[in-house]
Amino acid sequence: MSDHLPSSPGTLAERLRSVDYLPDEGLATVTYLALSMQRPILLEGEPGTGKTALAEALAEALALPLVRLQCYEGIDATQALYDWDFTRQILHLRTVEATSRGDLDAAAVEQSLFDDRFLLARPILRALQESPAILLIDEIDRADDEFEAFLLEVLSTNQVTIPELGTVRAAEPPIVVLTSNRTRELHDALKRRCLYHWIDHPGLAREIEIVRARIPDVPKLLAEQVATAVQQLRATDEMLKPPGVAETLDWARALRQLGRQELDLETAAATIGAVCKYREDIDRVRESLDRLLRT
Repeated sequence: MSDHLPSSPGTLAERLRSVDYLPDEGLATVTYLALSMQRPILLEGEPGTGKTALAEALAEALALPLVRLQCYEGIDATQALYDWDFTRQILHLRTVEATSRGDLDAAAVEQSLFDDRFLLARPILRALQESPAILLIDEIDRADDEFEAFLLEVLSTNQVTIPELGTVRAAEPPIVVLTSNRTRELHDALKRRCLYHWIDHPGLAREIEIVRARIPDVPKLLAEQVATAVQQLRATDEMLKPPGVAETLDWARALRQLGRQELDLETAAATIGAVCKYREDIDRVRESLDRLLRT
């Protein structure tokens, strides 16, 4: 990992900026510490603030593979660790039976069924096998308490035991990035295992910088207008889902795709679906677009 590890938070920030991810000083520092101390990093914040994008940028900046585990309600260890390819196992068994010329050695046949070639590695096992790698555990708050406890055990040992094959240990711990939208509180035990950072929405100047970095051909005026309008939308308390940076980028891309050099009332109304994802929000925003664009 030393070949990949930046020498300071500032160096890490520069490498992230080289792949168009613009961290603030706090995020760059806690990420550097997570890398150097070999600790998982837990990122919380509103949707669209760049939590997942940090893991993607780290993989690109450090030239490491990215392995992603998307959490969801009901996920269990099987979906995260490994499974067996039952279809191929059955075909193998039939082939052995068809080509056998005598009595089969049941123990040998059974052992052959649990060979590496029939193992389906899920994200956590893949990350241990491919490490050094970035393991992104996305939206951990959507999983249940049981899965969280299982995950804590894996993160503590960096190894997985497969009864039929033995124990798989990472040559070195993967870089683990956990994200949460805070739909529920995570357990203290998991939080203690991690370094923590809350990612907030960026200020206006940094949001403009993000737009211009991620979409280099967007006109400066258009970037400023889009970022300013989105900042104004976030400042209201009436939206069901305030837009994140992801929506800012989507809106700027949509306007650029239409060939716009600046944001006008008609085009803003036609493209507001890039920013608002609920009908109620679209209706409210359209009613206030004229005031919004004059701000």
